[in-house]
Amino acid sequence: MIETLLISVLIIAIAAFLLGVKVIFRKNGSFSSMHIHDSEAMRERGIHCVIDQDREQRSKKQAVREKSE
Repeated sequence: MIETLLISVLIIAIAAFLLGVKVIFRKNGSFSSMHIHDSEAMRERGIHCVIDQDREQRSKKQAVREKSE
């Protein structure tokens, strides 16, 4: 029981360290943004996040109309 707990904690500690290597060892290191609007490749393809797409459609006033019936 205790060995399993220690092994689990060790694996989690190693994973956390490896995830933070870039941040820890680089000067002014930071995690890369994973947002769609920050990706140059996605912008080139015209792909936006759903919030940006919704804002764009609302500004064009071509959003789906609700039935008033």
